[in-house]
Amino acid sequence: MKRITTMALGLLSVMGANAQTLDSYIQEAENNNPEVQAFEIKYNIAKEKISETNGLPNTEVSAGVFVSEPETRTGAQKARFSIKQMLPWFGTITARENYASSLAEVDYLDIAITKRKLRLSVSQTYYALFAIKEKQKVLDENIQLLKTYERLALTSVEVGKASAVDVLRLQIRQNELEENKLVLEQEYETESTNFNKLLNREDSIAIELVDSLTIYEPTEIQQSRLKVHPELEKYDKLYESIAQSEILNQKEAQPNLGFGLDYIPVADRAGINFSDNGKDILMPMVSLSIPIFNNKYKSKTVQNEMRQNEINAQKEHRKNLLETILNKAFNSREAARIKYATQLKNLHRSNDAEKILIKNYETGTIDFNDVLDIQELQLKFQMNVIEAIKNYYIQMSIVNYVTNQ
Repeated sequence: MKRITTMALGLLSVMGANAQTLDSYIQEAENNNPEVQAFEIKYNIAKEKISETNGLPNTEVSAGVFVSEPETRTGAQKARFSIKQMLPWFGTITARENYASSLAEVDYLDIAITKRKLRLSVSQTYYALFAIKEKQKVLDENIQLLKTYERLALTSVEVGKASAVDVLRLQIRQNELEENKLVLEQEYETESTNFNKLLNREDSIAIELVDSLTIYEPTEIQQSRLKVHPELEKYDKLYESIAQSEILNQKEAQPNLGFGLDYIPVADRAGINFSDNGKDILMPMVSLSIPIFNNKYKSKTVQNEMRQNEINAQKEHRKNLLETILNKAFNSREAARIKYATQLKNLHRSNDAEKILIKNYETGTIDFNDVLDIQELQLKFQMNVIEAIKNYYIQMSIVNYVTNQ
């Protein structure tokens, strides 16, 4: 009995290794999780696209031979060779770089969001594993306690103070607890597999858990901290990328300049001797590509304005949702704290009741029906204490996800 009470009260203490152990698992998950790696690769691709924007349109090179050679004063033109390079309007390349860079910043925030969600999943699975382990310990304690009661019942049967039915009921209760323990083993195996998959490692690797957790006093979280949440920052970066897209759109609506050179070899005119006889033709060229029909650029401007309005609405919706999640986590955390305190008080009372039953046994009277009732209550309160601690920490992990604590 003292051991059971000590176990329940021991949940009040916290091990210093708690944060270190969980943080090390989180760090391992961030380093190895394939989803994070995929987003990092996507970000690197986006950064590489910045270099891609520095490119110019393809240089045009052409060559042709005159089937019917045109005659000129200096001789017949034999062929034509041309080279041409188009150049975007001034500042267009810089606008492309800025747009590509803004898209890369959006992809970078995807990494931060994914890591934050991963921390939440690792933490919640870790606390679920902790709760299962603690419940298994409680079941072991209660099974041993029932065996002690069984021995007392057998002794009472021998002296005529109890019936064989009492012994059978105690044995049935032990079987039920053994069944619950086996079910918990299956649950632990499922959660441990999920945990190791989050860390991208073998399922068979053992997971180290802390010995105990505590419930802290409530702390206030400033709602203003939501403004720097990466999910909200992503909308800001998307808004900025659309602004950069519009700048690029305005640049692309400007004319494009082209520079080129034509070379035409000319054959000598037979029987004529003059200074320019057979002189080749070299002709520099300048071209201008004017977007006269620019409705597509006007349409894109309107689309960009609507997209920015859409992003503002999405950001406001997500902000409201995060605030709702945070408020719900606060309330659920407080409910877990209240439940923890209440169940702990009830556990003390049930322990007092058990002491009275043991005292009655010493005086020669004991009702094993009452023993089973008290044992069932103790188990219920112990399980509720563990569940309250688990729920408290799961809600704290949600608070940390939203506020980045």
